Formats: sequence, C-alpha cells, structure tokens
Amino acid sequence: MNKRVAIIGVGWEGFRVASPELSYKELMYAAASRAYMDAGIDPRRDIQSFVTVAEDFHEGTSIFDEYVPDQLGGALKPVHTICGDGLHALAVGTMLILTGQFEIVAIEGHSKASNVLTMDEITLYAQDPVINRPMRFNTHFIAGMEMNRFLYESGNTHEQCASVVVKNRRNALRNPSAPYAANLSLKEVMDGPPLSWPLGSREVSAHADGAVVMVLASETIAQAMSDPPIWILGVGWCNGSPSLESRDWASAAYMQKAAQIAYRQAGIQQPKNAVDFAEIDDRFAYKELQSLEAVGLCPTGTAGKLTSEGYTEPTGEMPVNVSGGSLGCGDLIEANGLARALEIVLQLRGEAGQRQLNNVKTGLAQSWRGLPTTSGAVAIFSN
Repeated sequence: MNKRVAIIGVGWEGFRVASPELSYKELMYAAASRAYMDAGIDPRRDIQSFVTVAEDFHEGTSIFDEYVPDQLGGALKPVHTICGDGLHALAVGTMLILTGQFEIVAIEGHSKASNVLTMDEITLYAQDPVINRPMRFNTHFIAGMEMNRFLYESGNTHEQCASVVVKNRRNALRNPSAPYAANLSLKEVMDGPPLSWPLGSREVSAHADGAVVMVLASETIAQAMSDPPIWILGVGWCNGSPSLESRDWASAAYMQKAAQIAYRQAGIQQPKNAVDFAEIDDRFAYKELQSLEAVGLCPTGTAGKLTSEGYTEPTGEMPVNVSGGSLGCGDLIEANGLARALEIVLQLRGEAGQRQLNNVKTGLAQSWRGLPTTSGAVAIFSN
C-alpha cells in the first residue's frame, strides 16, 4: 500500500459567465492539457485511472462516463463518474492510490452552467418526490429558511453575512479567473434586490463555466516528479438527512463530521492553530459563516463578528476565500470543491500572483453539494 498522496499537477479553464464558443469537452480538454503539462506526464502512458464528478441531470445525458475519456486522454483506461462534488473526486483519487493498485490518478470537475436553461426545475428533482417536490420549494426559498434559522440560533446577523459578500468579491479583484469581482459596500449588498427573506440576491453566487483537473500521485512518484508536491493530509466527507423535515436547520452537523474525519487523518487536534488559511463554500453568503463554525475555525456564534472585524481578510489571522470564493469566481456546480482546492494548491506553491499569502504551509478546502442536500467534504493540504 502507498502511505501518502500528493497533487503534482493542476490545470483549469475559465472561469467565465458564459463560454458559447466552447463545449464542455473543450473546457475539460484545455484544463487537462494544462494539468498534464504542469505534472510533466503523458496521460496515455502515465495515468492509470480517471475520476470525474458530474450530475447527469446537469449534463443532459445519462451514463456520463461515456462522454469523458476522449478529452481527458482516458481511452481504454479505467474511468468513472461520481455524482457528487469535486472534493469527493479528490477523496476517491486519494483512496485509489492508497490501495497500492494505482500510482497516478487524474480527477476532473467542470461546469457548463450557461447551457442549462432550467436550473431551478432540474434542482427540484433533488427533493423528496412525494412530500416536498409537489410543493415546488425552489432552492432560494429553502436557503432563505435555513439562513433565517441559522441567524436566529447562532446569533450571527444579516449584516455580517453581507460582509462576506463585500470581502469575497473584493478579494476576487486580485484573481484574473474571477468574473464576478466587485468593490461593493455593505450598504450596496444590504440594499440589493430581495430574493427569499432574509436572503438577498447579492448574497447568492451566480453561475460560471469552467473546468479543473488535478493529477494525484503516490509518494514515490510525487517526490521524483514534483517540486514541491502538495500533500493531501486528510480528506473526509459526510451526508446528513436528505429530507427537509428531519434535518438540523441551524448548524451543519454533516460538515462538522466531515472536518473531524479530515483532521483525524491529518493528525490535527487544534484546527485554528494548525490551519493557515481556508477556502470555504460560499454559494450563499451565510454558508461561509455556518461552515467556518462547523469546521472549527471559529467558535460557534462568532464567525460573523470575526468576519466583520477582519479575522478572515487576506491580512487577517485566518484568511478565507482569498480567491474570491464562489461569490467572486462563480458557482461551478460540481466543480466548486476542486476550485476551492485549486486555490489552496496555488497558494501553497507560491503561485497565486497578486493575492499570494505569506508563509502559508497548511490549507483547508471545504465544499458543499448544494441545496437541498446536507452533503459536505473537507480536505487538508500541506507543502
């Protein structure tokens, strides 16, 4: 068995509001080509297995595995699709290598959201078909209810959620891959169009097109081919209740358990002392606050206050979403987790350009499958 797994190559295409001149296959091909060049490998010769994350409903085709091999260089190789988030692919790729059966694995996530004309209707199929779906609870309605309960029980405020938007979209101004960068004031966010009380439209990430590919390798291969390799110290995931009637609306217990798994693997007992920076899911602004508390980077009920005080700014004690997050880079659907992990890798390599943090050694990426799910994942990386 292999003992350690590292990321030796990354590549991405996008992220853009729309890419009418490119198919999803061309997005994937561009990202894969850059990742393989970065790793210094030939996929046809060196990669032994390929993992992609995709939802057939979003793709418009079933058995999506069949549409993956050509553009990834995986013809006649093991290829499989996970109906989950990008960090689930990272977990699977890591486990494949840890078995000792594989030395190099490629993982991929993408979004061609601009092709999806009826996103709300498609997302509706994720709800219980007997009890919830007939009520036609759209995603924003559910998010508004969860946000309201989270704020009520945690003591965080709406204004503090808005400060997440201000911070992340301002951070995105330093990221050339972020199409939704903006310099907004707190008042502009709070006065934005309402969506589903208390959720406002500017507190929701807009969709974007893009693709991310990563090359994972065993310790022996990584040490020989990458300088420096980015080690995957731990990765965990957890699914909570699928029904709206039997879940905890105030806290993300599933995220807490996913983080505990990752911390245990990484040997981390005090996350705030061990983690230098984080990329946190912020498709809804309140989710950043909720998730920061769930993964133990902020005490319960303090994430909003700490964010308003600058704790999560790039110059703060715990920088969060220096990339701009989904609010700045766009909601990449299944690829969100890999987009969060991509920023961690770039920062740990010292390749983040104008947004580069100083002296960072350990980073945390957290992802969420999106409403109406209670499915989350956490990964810890180190250089």
